[in-house]
Amino acid sequence: MQTKRCVIYAKDIQRITGRSPRYSHEVIRKIRQLTEKSKGQYVTVAEFAAFSGISESELSEYLN
Repeated sequence: MQTKRCVIYAKDIQRITGRSPRYSHEVIRKIRQLTEKSKGQYVTVAEFAAFSGISESELSEYLN
């Protein structure tokens, strides 16, 4: 049985967008600001999907 992740990391964003690590970390920082999370809290796939406009089903293909 394959489990699904609910957390997205900068490396995932890098793979999905094809952008640099610095850009990926900046996206996570922006999402944390918008959701009023502190520095150490995780960003979920749902939050990234809402921010980027990419559906969660499309993102799940990249998060295997």
